[in-house]
Amino acid sequence: MKTLLLLTVLLVNGYDARNTFWQQFKTAVANKNVDAIATLSRFPIGMSYGIASVKTKADLRRRYRKVFTEQSDAAACFSKAKPEADSDNAKHFTIACPDSAGNEVVIYHFNLTRTGWKFTSMDNLNE
Repeated sequence: MKTLLLLTVLLVNGYDARNTFWQQFKTAVANKNVDAIATLSRFPIGMSYGIASVKTKADLRRRYRKVFTEQSDAAACFSKAKPEADSDNAKHFTIACPDSAGNEVVIYHFNLTRTGWKFTSMDNLNE
């Protein structure tokens, strides 16, 4: 019985931590707060095939539009999106956003790291 209770507490705490992280991240993107986004990210941030990774906070500042507005309007998407948990990996979730044609092909990846949830990569399935 103690084991079941402990597992339940851990799952609830993990879910709460993910939701807290998600609220902070989407607020940072909506406000174009690169400092907050960088704190909530793990560098290098992986990018779509053929596009160089975002290596540092300064690089994120320079490439903000490429990551969050050129391929999809991440702020608008994030305002409605709900994290989609990976059924094979509880330490990973994604957010799918539409491209200009309305196809949900821009995928943002988030992972649970030793220091908490972090934005780790962005993929465009069309590339």
